[in-house]
Amino acid sequence: MSSMRRSGSGSLDLTVVAVPFYFGGMAIEYLWLRHRSIDVGPRAGDYERRDTLASLAMGVGSLVAPMVVPKLLRPLTPGRGRYGKAIVAVALGAAALTTVADLVVQRSGDPIHPPVTGGDGPPPSTDDLRDLVAVAGRDVRRARARRIASVGGVAAVITGGVAVTTAWASSTTAERMWRHRLLPALGRGPLAAALATAGWDFVYYWNHRLMHESRYMWAVHVVHHSSEHYNLSTALRQPVAEALGTTLPYGLLCLFGIAPELVMTARGVNLLYQFWIHTETVGRLGPPEAVLNSPSHHRVHHGSNSQYLDRNHGSILIIWDRMFGTFEPEGQRVEYGLTKNIDTFNAGRIMTHEYADMLRDVARSTGWGERLSYVLRGPGWATRHRAEMAGAELGPA
Repeated sequence: MSSMRRSGSGSLDLTVVAVPFYFGGMAIEYLWLRHRSIDVGPRAGDYERRDTLASLAMGVGSLVAPMVVPKLLRPLTPGRGRYGKAIVAVALGAAALTTVADLVVQRSGDPIHPPVTGGDGPPPSTDDLRDLVAVAGRDVRRARARRIASVGGVAAVITGGVAVTTAWASSTTAERMWRHRLLPALGRGPLAAALATAGWDFVYYWNHRLMHESRYMWAVHVVHHSSEHYNLSTALRQPVAEALGTTLPYGLLCLFGIAPELVMTARGVNLLYQFWIHTETVGRLGPPEAVLNSPSHHRVHHGSNSQYLDRNHGSILIIWDRMFGTFEPEGQRVEYGLTKNIDTFNAGRIMTHEYADMLRDVARSTGWGERLSYVLRGPGWATRHRAEMAGAELGPA
C-alpha cells in the first residue's frame, strides 16, 4: 500500500506494520461469515464486493492524503506559507462583500410583482408605469444581491476554513508543544507509554465526539459511517480530509512531558485496537465491557437507530462515555449507515457528499448566523432547520 513509514525517532508506524494483519483478519472473517450464512442467511456484517472495494479505496486514500494534502496546503498557511496573507485577504473580502449583499437583500424586502392592467380595463397611467419600473429594478437588484451573497458566502467559508485549519495545524504540532512543555520529560519507559496511550484515548474521545456534534467535522468523519455493512473492512473506511478539520491536538500530551514519539506510538496502539471492534462476529464480552470498548459497544456507535446516534465515542476505553453521558448499551438490532443513506459505492462521492450538501446550505443562507450554524452546529440541526424553512415556504396548511 505504501512504503513503511517511520516516526521521527526511527520507530515503526504500527498502523502500516499491521497492514498484512488487516487483510488476514478480513479474510478469516469473510470465510467465517460465508460459512455461517448457510445456516443464518444474509446479515449486515456480510462482505459486499462493491462496499468492500469502496472501504479499501478510502483506506488507501487515508494513507496517501497525509503525505500529499499538507504539502498542498502549506503555501496557504497564514503566517508561514507564501500565499497565507492572500487567502486571509480573500476570505475577509468575500465575507465583507457577502455582508453588503445581505444588507441589500434585507432592505429591498420581498420581491413584488404587481399585476399589469390590461384587457378591457383602462391603460396604465404614467405613474403606474413608473412604479412598475421601480419595482422591477428593485427585484433585479435583490436577485443580483442574492447571487452575490450565495457565491460570496461559499467563498468566504471555504477560504476562511482553509486559513483557520492550516494555521491551527501549524501552531499545534507535537514538536512545537514538546519544546514548550510544562513538565519535565517522563522518559520512554512503560509508565510513560501507558500514560501516552491513556492520554491519547482521552483526547480521542473529545475529538470523536466533536466530529459528531459539529457539521464541518462530521463532513470529515462521515465516510466512516457511510457503509450499511459492518465488518472489519469498515475499519479501513477512514477520512481523507482530516487536514480540513480542527481538533484538540494530541500534541497537548507533550506539554506534560510525554515525548512526541510516544504520542505517535499511542496513536498506533489506539488505531490497531479499533480495527477488531468493527465486527458482528464477536458478541458480548461480559465484565471487561465495563471499562473497555468492544464490538458490541462500537456496533451501537455505528447505528443509525435514533437511540444510538452520537453514542459510544471511546477508542480503547469506554469509561469516558460512561463519565460524560454518551454511553448506550446494545439492545435493539443495529441498523448501520446514515440516517439518510447516500446509496453509492463511488469513493469520491462518499468522501465529498457532506461537503457538497453543507456548501449548498451555505449558498442558500440569508445571513451569517444561518451560514455559520450550517457549518458549526450539528448535522441534526441542519436537517431540522431545512425542514422548518421548507414548512415556512409552504405556509400554513
